[in-house]
Amino acid sequence: MGSDIAFWLALVAMLIGLAGTVLPALPGIALIWIAALIYAIAEGFATVTPVGFAALTVLAAAGLASDLVLTNAATRFSGASWQATLGGVIGGVVGFVLGFFVGAIGAAPGGIIGALIGVIGIEYRHRKNLRDAVRAGGGWLAGCLASRAVQFVIAFVMVVIFVWQAGFRGVWS
Repeated sequence: MGSDIAFWLALVAMLIGLAGTVLPALPGIALIWIAALIYAIAEGFATVTPVGFAALTVLAAAGLASDLVLTNAATRFSGASWQATLGGVIGGVVGFVLGFFVGAIGAAPGGIIGALIGVIGIEYRHRKNLRDAVRAGGGWLAGCLASRAVQFVIAFVMVVIFVWQAGFRGVWS
């Protein structure tokens, strides 16, 4: 009975994490991995095997890295300088913090808006060309959207692996 409750709690946390790969206000892949870790430890790695958990860990690392890699690659592909990319990171952090304290905006949208302003602002200052700056910002946004899609697919696979190991091999067997 306790195993069933633990499974369902972990699965609910994972579904929130799956939604978080698309909705920036929610935690994503990291929440899925943490839920799997807590469940695996609580169950003594009886249903979520060490090999299965290792696969979840590799997938989580790839999903988390995809955000940085895809966003950076798309930003650079659109012609943005490394300074604009760095400006996007700084703008994202500032926007996140400001958005957190401004209830009408919210932390996640504030982070996205801040990053976009950071990329466009630095690139405009660097090139003095608004069209190129907006193109760089569009590249950042395209990379961000691509990374969200990749993270969603990876997160979905992680949830499927968990359900296969803990559900079909454990709770429902």
